[in-house]
Order: sequence, then C-alpha cells, then structure tokens
Amino acid sequence: MSVAPAVLAAVREHLIALDAAPEPAAVLAALRAQGEVMSAAGLATLVTDLRAELAGAGPLEPLLIEPGITDVLVNGPREVWCDRGAGLERSGIHFVDEASVRRLAQRLAMRAGRRLDEAAPFVDAQLPSGVRLHAVIPPIAEATHISLRVPGSRHLSLGDLLRQGGLGEPARWWLTALIRARVSLLITGGTGSGKTTLLSALLGCAGPGERIVIVEDAPELNPSHDHVVRLCGRPPNVEGAGAVTLTDLCRQALRMRPDRLIVGEVRGREVIDLLTALNTGHEGGAATVHANSAADAPARIAALALAAGLDRPAAHTYLLTGVGAIVHVLRTRQGDGTILRRPHGIDVLVAGATPDCAEVLPAVRFLPHTSVGGESRDGMTGAVAAGAVGAGAPGEAAAGDGAAGVDRLLTEAGDPPGIRRGPGFTRLLTLLGSP
Repeated sequence: MSVAPAVLAAVREHLIALDAAPEPAAVLAALRAQGEVMSAAGLATLVTDLRAELAGAGPLEPLLIEPGITDVLVNGPREVWCDRGAGLERSGIHFVDEASVRRLAQRLAMRAGRRLDEAAPFVDAQLPSGVRLHAVIPPIAEATHISLRVPGSRHLSLGDLLRQGGLGEPARWWLTALIRARVSLLITGGTGSGKTTLLSALLGCAGPGERIVIVEDAPELNPSHDHVVRLCGRPPNVEGAGAVTLTDLCRQALRMRPDRLIVGEVRGREVIDLLTALNTGHEGGAATVHANSAADAPARIAALALAAGLDRPAAHTYLLTGVGAIVHVLRTRQGDGTILRRPHGIDVLVAGATPDCAEVLPAVRFLPHTSVGGESRDGMTGAVAAGAVGAGAPGEAAAGDGAAGVDRLLTEAGDPPGIRRGPGFTRLLTLLGSP
C-alpha cells in the first residue's frame, strides 16, 4: 500500500527535528504526534519509504538495486529515466514536487562529502556505494537534474559477452591474443558504448601471476582476476583542498610493481604518465579513450597531451613506441530498438609521412554476428575459430602457443573465418608474436 505524501512529509520533518532514525518505534511516535493512525502494513511501508528517503536514494532506490540497470536520470519531479542495457526508457517513478528532488540531490551530495546549493549549483562525486553522482540545480538549470551511473556488480568475462551477443568467437580469440601477447592497447568509443565493460572482461584474460594496478576516477572496472589493486581519485573538499588526481595515482601506481598499468579513462594530464610508463618497460598496459573512431585516437591523445604541456610530435612519438593496438567499440541501435554494443575491430599504429606522425591502419574487422547456441550467424563456431588462427581453444591458448597458426595466416589467401583483413593485418600478426 502507498502512503499519502502529506503523511510522509509530516513524519519526515518530525524525525529530522528530533534527529531520530527511521525505526518503527520512532515512526510510530511521529504518527501519534501528528494524530495519524495506521495499520501494521502501512507502518511497514512508511518505514521503508522513510529509510529510502533519509538514508538511501528515496524513490530511486528500487532502480539502483535492480539488476541490469546502468543509469538513472532525473529531469525534475515528473521525469525519471533508466537504462537497462537497451537504451533509455521512462520509468513510472515520480517525485512529489521539485523541492523533494532538490532535497534528494543535496542529501546525496552530502553523503559524498560535497555541497550543492546556489553558491555551488553542480556536483560530480562518488557515493559510498560506488554509484557515480552528478547533479545540477537552478539557477544553471530550469529544474534539479540528477544523473546516477550504477557500477556493475558482476565480473563479466569475454565468455559472458559472447553469450550475451556482445561479440563473436573470432573477436574473442583475437582480443584474447592481444592480452596474452601483452600488447599495450587503447579502447576507443563513444559514451555508453561499452569501453569499460570490454576492458574489464579483457583484463580477466591476463595471466594469473600478473599484478594489475588500476587507476580510475571512480571504481568502474571490475575484472575477474585474482591480483588487482584499485586506486581511485578524489575531488577537492568544500574548502578546495585534498584533491587526488589521476596523475598523482599513475605515479604512485608505478611504484607498486605493476605488471599492467590500467587507466580507466584518459581525459587529462595523466595521458603523459601513461605514455611514459608504456615507453619505459611497462608493457601490457591499457586505457579507454573517448573517440568517434580508432582513426581519431592519435588526434585525441595529442590534444590531451598538448593541454598537459607535451607537444604534438612528442605525443605521436610516445604513442607510436608505447601503444601497439587500438580496439574500437560501436554502439548501434537495432531494428527492434535494442542497443548493441560490440567491438568493431582492431587497428594498429604505424609511422605516417614523418616519423613523428602516428597513423592508424585497420588490421581486423569483426564481421556482424548473432550468437545462438555457441554459433554465430555466419556459422562460425569455436572449433572452427581455433583451427583458423592457431593451436588451442579460442580465448584459452596463449598467443605464443598459436605461433604456427599466426605464421600460416601470413601466407594463406583470403580472410580467416569471422573477420575481414585490413592493411595493418601483417603488423598485427607481428605484435602477436610472429617472427
């Protein structure tokens, strides 16, 4: 049963005035003070609502705990949207009024140790639960807007992505080979394309004896690996002090004996520290970068490096010598309205017209697929993929174990099953261990 908004508001204000927790006894006393009578079932519902509002995320709490939801967006009191993995959809949740939305935004900001008021009308922070909070209030917006990014609770593997239709068996083999060969790589794509999900799954393919040190603004990467160290940045407090940047964390990570240095998302000065690490013996590192295509990655990296004080030729040189491959992820809407996120292919970096100019060459393009019962739409099965590219089952054999198969691909005519070769194919095979 639902509780009348007026009763909920009156009891809430009573508890706040007494600084009392929303426990059944305190709520019952507040009801009596208001002259209200309520059944046992109604009291239980009221306690649940008050706990969500005073200690949780209010009306949004059911969405935040629902499995599969990645984003919850609030546009004022009448619009609450969520993403269950198939794109944004409007939920049936509403707030009483604009004031209730603003109270929730301010309370969430306080839980993150930040302020949200007219003097500081926006906040970008992480809640103790790991949820990423962004909120804006008037006067810089017409209403209070709350954006919540919900971290994944599952350790997704490449096998999970294969079963969900996010990639095909050939893509799994080639991506696993990159990790096993310790090729340093960038994962590019747009917002919500699945860059972090793919990187997290790839890190699960790293050797069991490797130490992975992850540097992030917020804890989003969740690899299925036994030896993972996570370092998270921290924004300044209300006095403007105490910030810990990704640049700080990258430098600390290099002193922690990492076998792989991973930057969750490169978008600032930390790009220099990452490129420096990849050029000084820290192979196998990786990062995600916002870019519309793999070909745009060098320009994106150069722009970030230039803002940090590194000129374009130096940034391109560091990129050429430190990064081996780029994996681009696409986010496309299907005919039935669902969203498909999948790796588009693998590109390699080569010297351009001048030695200090990095260019991107397509090496492999993964053919569209639909995984059904372990077989893709083009009939590509795991056994076929294994025979096509070397010894061992796809995603299980180390890249070196399939060296004979890699060498064979240099002389075979036509494309291996499930992929289309590009001009950078030979360079990719070299990175994977072909002499």
